[in-house]
Amino acid sequence: LPLLLLSFSNESHMGLVNHTVVTHFILLGIPNADGLQTILFITFLAFYLCTLLGNLLIFSAILADPHLHTPMYFFLCNLSVLDIGFSSISTPKMLTNLWFQSRVISLGGCMSQVFFYHFLGSTKCLLYTLMAYDRYMAICHPLRYRLIMNWRVCAFLAAGTWITSSFHATILTRLTFTLPYCGSNVVDYFFCDIFPVVKLACADTYVIETVTLTNTGVVPMTCFHLFLASYIRIIFSILKMNSSAGRRKAASTCASHLTVVTLFFGQCALIYTQPHLSKVLVTAVQIFSNVVTPMLNPAIYTLRNKEVKAALRKLRGGQMPEH
Repeated sequence: LPLLLLSFSNESHMGLVNHTVVTHFILLGIPNADGLQTILFITFLAFYLCTLLGNLLIFSAILADPHLHTPMYFFLCNLSVLDIGFSSISTPKMLTNLWFQSRVISLGGCMSQVFFYHFLGSTKCLLYTLMAYDRYMAICHPLRYRLIMNWRVCAFLAAGTWITSSFHATILTRLTFTLPYCGSNVVDYFFCDIFPVVKLACADTYVIETVTLTNTGVVPMTCFHLFLASYIRIIFSILKMNSSAGRRKAASTCASHLTVVTLFFGQCALIYTQPHLSKVLVTAVQIFSNVVTPMLNPAIYTLRNKEVKAALRKLRGGQMPEH
């Protein structure tokens, strides 16, 4: 595909200097995918549709059932919205690339992918930490739980994750696209992320690379340590419970959360702390994070959750068995 470049000139004390500004980018897509486009398209489309359906069902079931209007399910609703948004950042464009071989993305589209990827990714990271704190309060301080985790506090904490992450993503996106892009516009990746894009900049990228590595390192690591501290206390509290039924219920709820969080932080660690991994492996991990994980979250949270299963049966008009 030809490069469509918009030329302009700028007068300075050094004389007349010609510059070119990239108005679009070309995504190279998934490496080593020649001949597999149809299979990949069908697979990713199925995952994407399951993600939309699963998360919409969870969201609708929680809203429709007053018994689920609790802090834990309030945060789970936020997670469902995030999963729908996160999977929609790169999947539709990737499906277009696979089926129509349309690899061009506008400058605005590329900026949107960078912004929403880091906005929603950071929000998920903070939300997982809030969910761990919620479980900590419910299990370790059950008598004070409803007093502390009231609706005003929950709404404030949830809003804080979204607002903080929006500032985080705005800074990273602004630093990325204030750089001059005056050469190649071919992004060696399947969607626009900061590192593949800034490789194309014709200026020093030290600041944006340092800020990005710091932010994508400090935020997840801080959240992970808070999460770990919460769950160490939770495990000790579960072991001290006298009721075996209470232990099973608490352990079941926490196991779902632990599974989801392990997937999230494991992928972050592989992508952002292992710079020498092969491009094929990084791409596979990134696709799993963007396409597969948002589909798995509803299944993980409902497989062993009787309350959500009952709400889903009620939503579709079935009878709720009494246990």
